[in-house]
Amino acid sequence: MKKADIGVALYLLGAFIMLIIPISSVLLDVMLALNISIAFTILFTTMFAKEVLDLSFFPTILLFSTIFRISLNVSSTRLILTTGDPGNVVATFGNFVGGGDLVVGIVVFIILIIVQFVVINKGSERVAEVTARFTLDAMPGKQMAIDADLNTGAITDAEAKVQREKLQQEASFFGSMDGAVKYVKGDAAAGLLITGINIIGGIIMGVVRQGMDIGAAMDKYTILTIGDGLVSQIPSLLISLSTGILVTKGSKEADFGSVLVNQLFGMPKVMYMVGAVLIFLGIVTPLNPIIFLALGAVFIFGGRIMANTIEVANIEAEAEAGEESADEIRRPENVNSLLQVDPIELEFGYGIIPLADVNQGGDLLDRVVMIRRQIALELGTVVPIIRLRDNIQLNPNQYIIKIKGIQVSEGEILFDHYMAMNPGFVEEEISGIPTFEPSFHLPAIWITENQRERAESVGYTVVDPPSIIATHLTEIIRQYLADLLTRQDIQNLVNNVKETNPSLVEELVPKLLGLGDIQKVLQNLLREGISVRDLVTIFETLADHAATTRDTDILTEYVRQSLKRAISNKYFPMNETTSVVTLDPNLEQEIMGSVKQTEQGAYLTLDPDKTKQIMSSVETEIAKLEKLGKNPIIITSPIVRMYFKRLTEDYFKDLVVVSYNEIDSNVELQSVGMVTA
Repeated sequence: MKKADIGVALYLLGAFIMLIIPISSVLLDVMLALNISIAFTILFTTMFAKEVLDLSFFPTILLFSTIFRISLNVSSTRLILTTGDPGNVVATFGNFVGGGDLVVGIVVFIILIIVQFVVINKGSERVAEVTARFTLDAMPGKQMAIDADLNTGAITDAEAKVQREKLQQEASFFGSMDGAVKYVKGDAAAGLLITGINIIGGIIMGVVRQGMDIGAAMDKYTILTIGDGLVSQIPSLLISLSTGILVTKGSKEADFGSVLVNQLFGMPKVMYMVGAVLIFLGIVTPLNPIIFLALGAVFIFGGRIMANTIEVANIEAEAEAGEESADEIRRPENVNSLLQVDPIELEFGYGIIPLADVNQGGDLLDRVVMIRRQIALELGTVVPIIRLRDNIQLNPNQYIIKIKGIQVSEGEILFDHYMAMNPGFVEEEISGIPTFEPSFHLPAIWITENQRERAESVGYTVVDPPSIIATHLTEIIRQYLADLLTRQDIQNLVNNVKETNPSLVEELVPKLLGLGDIQKVLQNLLREGISVRDLVTIFETLADHAATTRDTDILTEYVRQSLKRAISNKYFPMNETTSVVTLDPNLEQEIMGSVKQTEQGAYLTLDPDKTKQIMSSVETEIAKLEKLGKNPIIITSPIVRMYFKRLTEDYFKDLVVVSYNEIDSNVELQSVGMVTA
């Protein structure tokens, strides 16, 4: 256990021991002095804490100090009633603070109780209650602001996490304070009751046990009881004051005194007016003229000093502003901010704003965060910040997606409607507004909330508007992810690998390949939907072959072959025979014969008519697979794969071209056709 843990445990243990076991008057003096010191420590700590969360355990501190103070009350009461000698501290407070007079002591004690119970506790309780309510009510808006800053790139994921945690801590703190203030309030009430009981019990003990007359017994035990009440209520008053300071703290400045003085005495005209009033009262009324005239002069003099300070500060501020203006005039116009292009933007009309507004129940911001996480796990690269903006120039229910400032896709939704799509086997038709699903351009219909349950029961796939937008955005990001991968992203990925495999990175970068070469290889993989998450395998493959060739297309093929388990797992389900189409060996030879090598890379020189014949054959064979409900997959020899993919990618975007070397040995294939020319 830590020393601090042991200290807190002993503090609480001592409180419970004093509740049960009688202690000597000397030990009670020590404990009372300790209680007063702790009360002053709490007071000054709350004064100079920068913010309330610096004392996040303050409700617990209130509970502990209250228990300890009550245990001291019980111990002192026991000594007063049994021995009549509660120690030096209690006797001193009864005689010195109370002036040794019974009436004075009672009056002082009652005043302390009234100040604490009626003024400080009541105000602190109300402030804590209102603060807790407003903090909890403001949480959704603050969370939405954090999400908006995250999606606009103003803060990072780590900063957003810290701000969310702080927000939750504040809500928890003020909620706890709302209840913890009741401890202090109850402590004041208990002190008043204990004092009354002690006076009655002391008089009875003095008369019955010690044979004293009622007057003597009342005089002795009442003064001791008042001393006991004062020595417990003064620390209680300090902690009540600490509670009030903490819940009313409106500044994060630790220099509490300077801020308070500046705010209270920082206006010269107020100081002049106060000084004039005091001087007027000292001259016109019978009040002591020396005191009021002197104090009025002090206020006027202080106001003059404050006015001089403000004038100097204003002159310095004007001089600095003039210098900044001159520098700004001399400085060339800064248009750098106008040149920045956001990698990904989602703009939407005002009708879609409720989907992005947390206060209105929208979860589009959360979905955007999940998209970035999903693609990071699926494809192994970080998606840039996705900026969400409303655009009044769009139709109310329209949205557009931009990549690097250029619109690449758009869609339109109907708010408070659902999109129903027929998977292909549902024969029953439902009424609705015909439309097309924006991600894959499949036929669909818009239906109302009342039709949703029926559509799902007959087999339709039903999705809500936020899911439509999120799915569309995800597919667009997948499609353009290779173009979004920058050299800085590559550097970040290299740095991540270097933390665990420094020798691999030192061998590869920059001795064998530069960041640009690695970027091209990873872009080639991402264009065909191959995950680059296993960077160690990719880098090791590049290190093995970069010494013989720096052609990024060839290096990509080597990497694909090293990732054959991942490729097989993606396209070929285990324990299932996959239907594919193969490539005619003669056609493969013809394609390889038309490859021309240049310094800029290789390209095909096939005759246009020949290309047309090949595309026609590919279309025919793909139709066979689609008729069987299978994905269009063509198997080729390794040397032909990249050229055939390049030949067909403009005609068949979803066509998967895999070489034999990229297929795991346990995969079962069935050829249903062959591409010929």
